[in-house]
Amino acid sequence: MNVVIVRLSAMGDVIHSLPLAANLARAGHRVAWAVEKPFAPLLAGNPSVALVIDVQTRRWRRRPWRSAAYAEIGSARSALRAFGADAVLDPQGNEKSWAVAQFARAPRVVLDDRSVRGNWTRRLSAVRVRPGDSARHVTDRVMALLAPLGVPVRKAAPDARYLLAGEHREADAFLARLPRSFALYHPGAGWANKSWGEERFAALAERVRTARGISPVVSWGPGDEPRAEALSRRLGAPSIPPLDFRGLARVAAGAAFFAAGDTGPLHLADALGVPTVALFGPTDPVRNGPYRRNGVEFSSSLRCAPCNDRYRETKPCLAGTSPEDVARAVFARFPAA
Repeated sequence: MNVVIVRLSAMGDVIHSLPLAANLARAGHRVAWAVEKPFAPLLAGNPSVALVIDVQTRRWRRRPWRSAAYAEIGSARSALRAFGADAVLDPQGNEKSWAVAQFARAPRVVLDDRSVRGNWTRRLSAVRVRPGDSARHVTDRVMALLAPLGVPVRKAAPDARYLLAGEHREADAFLARLPRSFALYHPGAGWANKSWGEERFAALAERVRTARGISPVVSWGPGDEPRAEALSRRLGAPSIPPLDFRGLARVAAGAAFFAAGDTGPLHLADALGVPTVALFGPTDPVRNGPYRRNGVEFSSSLRCAPCNDRYRETKPCLAGTSPEDVARAVFARFPAA
C-alpha cells in the first residue's frame, strides 16, 4: 500500500509524527510525506520515507495570484498524484492539511483529537479516528491513525538518528572547538511565554559549570538571535553557528544534555536519545513533553496551567521554576564522575 502522511509543520509536530512513517515502513508500506518546505530537510534521509513532497501553503495563501504559486501548487499536486496513494494519514486535521490531502486523490484518515481545537474539515474525511483516553502523549494519540490500516505499533518513540549519518563539515568543525563535556541551553521558543528567560538559563548554566565542569553552549534557531546573544554574553559561552537540521542534530548528539522549553529543538534532542532538561509552563509535558523522558522535567502546579495560551512574556507558570531547583534535579540526574 502507498500511504501519504500530511503533517506540514512545525518542527516538534513533525518529529512527534515520525513513528507513523517508521511503523508503516516496518509493515511493508511505501510512505510519502507532504511537509512545508522549511521542514523538508528534517525528513531527508529518513529510511522510512520514500518520498518527501514539500509544499509552501503560507506563501500560496499570501500571494495566490502569483504565477510562482500556481507552478508550486501544480508541482505538489503532480507529485502527490504520481505517488499513487491508497490512503492519506492526516494527524494535523485542519484546513491546510485537508487542502494538501485533496491533491493525493485518496481516502483521508484524519485524527479527530477532541483534546485540541476542532476543525470542520475533519467531517470531510473518509475515516475520523479518535484516540483513546489512555493515549496521553501526542505521539501516542497520532499512532491511532494506524489502526484503520491494520498497521500495528511496533515502535512508538520518535527516532531522528538518521540525521546523524554522514559528515557535516560546519558542525564537525564547531564540535572540534568545544570542551569535551558541554551542555546546550536553548533560550528561544516559538511562543514568548514558553521561554524560561535568559537570566534563569544563565543561573542554571553557571551552577552546572561550577559543580559539574560541564561547559555551556548556546543553541538557537531563526528568531531566537536576541535571546541567544544575550545568554552568550552573560555566560561568556559560544553559540552554535547557523546550521541546518543535520548540523544541529550532530551538535546536540554530542551534548551532555539539552535544556529548553517546549520547542522543536528539545524534541529533536529527545529523538536523538540525548537527555533533556524540559521546562514547561503554558503547555502540558504529559502531552507534549520529550517522549523518552530521559532527563529532568519541570511543569507548573498553578491551577491555571497548562493554559495553552500565547503571551508576549514569560508568565508565573514558568518563571516560578527556580534555577536552584532545576540545578538540584540536574545534579541528581547527572551525578559527579
